[in-house]
Amino acid sequence: MSRIGLQPITIPAGVEVRLEEDKVTVKGPKGELCSPIYPGISIDQEGNVLKLNCADMGNKRLKSLFGLCRALIANNVTGVSKGFEKVLELRGVGYRAQAQGRKLVLSLGFSHPVEYELPEGVDAKVEQTKITLTSCDKQRVGQVAAEIRAFRPPEPYKGKGVRYAGEYVAMKEGKKA
Repeated sequence: MSRIGLQPITIPAGVEVRLEEDKVTVKGPKGELCSPIYPGISIDQEGNVLKLNCADMGNKRLKSLFGLCRALIANNVTGVSKGFEKVLELRGVGYRAQAQGRKLVLSLGFSHPVEYELPEGVDAKVEQTKITLTSCDKQRVGQVAAEIRAFRPPEPYKGKGVRYAGEYVAMKEGKKA
């Protein structure tokens, strides 16, 4: 049985939840997000607490969707109230970033700078070699961070590249003479 799906979701002050037949809309100070409700899963709202119920816990697919649905709604509630952020670090000689409006210009050791257009709903704050991405949507901020990291992932010999803050990169030993 999904233990995640059984946990109640507490709605903080300033967050409004609308339940519809096939989706849940969460609105707060940072934005508005929607999550689907899968057939066989129902939601009860008691004051400022949401509880999910599963119709058939014997169905393996429905059990997994039960936990997924609860996690998506909980992430939406957290996102519209507090928001999510990912921090990327640039490591390497001459590696730096600049923000130009809705565009990030990255110098990553290529012959030309890499220009990345930020999607709607994601904001970036740049400090030379540190990029902080913020958004109310956890999936979107993670996807943008992954796309920026993919331009120059950290390599294992010198550690140069774009990495998440606090990411451990296993270093290899170079050639022996």
